[in-house]
Formats: sequence, C-alpha cells, structure tokens
Amino acid sequence: MHKPTPISGFPEWLPAQRLEEQRFLDTIRQVYELYGYTSLETSAVERVEVLQAKGEVDKEIYGLGRLRGQTNRWELALHFDLTVPLARYVAQNYGDLTFPFKRYQIQKVWRGERPQEGRFREFYQADVDVIAEERLPLHFDAEMPALIHDLFQRLGIRALLRLNNRKVLKGYYEGLGLAEERVPEVLREVDKLEKIGPDAVRRTLEESGLDSTLASRCLELSTLKGTGPDVIRRARALGVRHPVLEEGLEELAFVATELSHLPADQVIFDLGIVRGLDYYTGTIYETTLPEHPGLGSICSGGRYENLASEFINRKLPGVGISIGLSRLLAHLFGSGTLASTRQTPTEVLVLWPSAELRQACRDIAGRLREAGVPTEIFHEPLALKKQIRYADRKGIPYVLFPYHWTPEEDLVEIKELASGTQEELPLADWCARRQESA
Repeated sequence: MHKPTPISGFPEWLPAQRLEEQRFLDTIRQVYELYGYTSLETSAVERVEVLQAKGEVDKEIYGLGRLRGQTNRWELALHFDLTVPLARYVAQNYGDLTFPFKRYQIQKVWRGERPQEGRFREFYQADVDVIAEERLPLHFDAEMPALIHDLFQRLGIRALLRLNNRKVLKGYYEGLGLAEERVPEVLREVDKLEKIGPDAVRRTLEESGLDSTLASRCLELSTLKGTGPDVIRRARALGVRHPVLEEGLEELAFVATELSHLPADQVIFDLGIVRGLDYYTGTIYETTLPEHPGLGSICSGGRYENLASEFINRKLPGVGISIGLSRLLAHLFGSGTLASTRQTPTEVLVLWPSAELRQACRDIAGRLREAGVPTEIFHEPLALKKQIRYADRKGIPYVLFPYHWTPEEDLVEIKELASGTQEELPLADWCARRQESA
C-alpha cells in the first residue's frame, strides 16, 4: 500500500476552496465578456520551438514524451504562459479573425521551476488581450485597468492598480544622455527598486559604469507617483527633454483622462513601475492588494508592438493583462481572508423521512431543479437529526420537509438553518421569492 503524498507545486483545494475558485473563475469570465472579449482555449501542448520563439526558456518547460521510447529531444511541451500560444494562434488563424481581436483565456499553465511559497508548477492564469493590425487605439490601454478595477470590485477585493509607460522611462534615460543600448540594462536594475531599495540599485548602477550623479538622476523619476496630471507635471519639472519621453507622457495623460472616473486611491500613476519583460513598449500595469503588502503583484501586463513577429510577417500590436489566479487564491486562503462554510453548491436538501415519501422527494427535487435551485435528496431514510446534521456540515442553507406535499397542493415546509426560521408555503412561492432576491 502506497501512502498518498502531495506533489509540491501542484495545488489541490478542499471542496469549500474549490467553490471559491469556481466563483472567481465565473466572475472573471463574466466581466471579461461584459467588455466584449471572446473566450479562447488553446491546446495545453505546444511545439517546443514555438515556446522558445521569444527566447531561451528551457528551465520553464515541461517536455512531453511517452514512457516507452523516450528520447532526450523533446518535440512537444506544456505551455508555460498564455501569451506565446496566443501569438501562435493569431498567426495561424490570421485570415479568419476580425481585428481588433479581443480575446480572454482562462487556463492552467505549467512551469518546471522549483516551487516557492505562493508559486506553483501548475496554476491558473486569466489573461485578457486585444490585438490589432498595424495600429492599436490608445483607448484599449485605458480599458484594461478599468476592466480590472470593475472585476476586483465584483470580487469584493480592494486592489491598487499602478500604471506607467515604458516610453517615459526610455525617453527619460536617453534624455539624460544614456546610450540607447544601455537602457535595457538600467531598466532591469530599476525594476529591482521595491525588492532591494534605492541605495542598492544606485550602487549597482554605479558599478555598471554610471557616475553617481547620473545614477541618482535615473532614480529621481522612479519616486514619482500620484494622480496622472500631478505625476506628469512633476516629471516635466525634472527638466529632461526627449521626444520619446514626451510621447510617453502624452499617452499617460490620455489614459489618465479616460480613467478619471475611478477612485484616485485605487488607480495611481507610478513611474517606478518597470515590468522587466523587454517586449513591453508603452503602457504597463501592476496590481497589488494594499491589505496584503507581502503578496506582491497579482495582476500585470502592458502594451507590446508586435505580438506574432516570430510567426507571421504582419505588424500586430496589442495590449493585455494577466491575473495569477492560483497564487492569489492561495494567499487569500492561507491568510484566512477568503473562507467559505459551504462545501457544495447545494442550496436545498430535501429530507427523506420514510420510504413511502421517496416519490414526493423526487418530485420536489425535480421542481426545484427546474427552477434553477441546486438540490440534493438525502440518500437514505435515517433519523431527521442525522439528515439535518449532514446539511449543516456541508453548509447547505435550507432543508425541506416533504410531509404535506402533493402535486396539487404544492405545500412544503422549509427551514433556514442559519436563522432557524421555518415556514410552510407553496413551493412555487418560495422559488419565486428566491428569484426576486437573487
């Protein structure tokens, strides 16, 4: 007999947690569709050369092979994110898509890395992107944070969205006299600002060859955060001039105007945001939970100029954002922030008092299900105390007594376990009242 042991990095939730995960998944899907994004699901398996198209990522790839006849050369592998599959899909189906192509994708991904606390080898990502031909209107750069704000509001989670623009960073550094080829190196170091602090970043920049004055000026920009107009004014007051910087500030100003209806303490412009991936070219986003400062970013993304250049000779700019759902849920479960007393979607348990009432129980359950009410019938005619205890342990809110029910009279007794309230009424009336309160 083999003792079952969990595999590190592959989360499995308890029933109550899985219900919460499903609620999150349903809400994310609903909000994405409210903004006009269509569902896409790509194969979990991609060719290795496709996954490597954006760079060397061997350490993240789970290769696939048959147990018999394996070779050392993997041809197929599990996808490690949803961006590369999207690029391949758009290129492959280019002639059949209508642009701008607005898609969302909620799937599991796999990364063959050593798991750490809050990080997994298998996890859900929930991505939303819009891809255009040649030119993507800036309107979509503002739609992404508006959508995410709406989503977290519906989930009942207070989230802080932070925005920046890579053109602001690039233009500022080049305006200081930094050579264009050195900008990516500086960006990578500045991206560590929140992890190691300004002194350590400044020291690293100086060790890379920047003089102390230039290193300090590079960091000046990263201290600016607040409302869009205020941050843009303070950025210009630093006295650096460059066409790319000005273009980035104008784009930020447009996005700020589009988002001016959102709470200023929940959507802020933070010029310290970098997003380390080199393919971001414009607006960038990071989302954190103020009440959970140690969690870090749980939702991030940005604009890119050419999604599918490795697969098709077309310019396909896009903008998108991704939620690390499993990591978010793991933290909320672990901190006790997200807890559910329900282990089942069942709303009503039809009690089975005696063998002769079995048909009545079946008929009542059928009526409830027709009305859209998740319903169980207790599995054997045990003592009612045991049946009610079963409902209570699973978090089923209502139990129903079928004693007086007939198809003609439709009378039932329903008890709400939380309050202890019990009433007799027509089943159709209870269902109608539930629909009204939903």
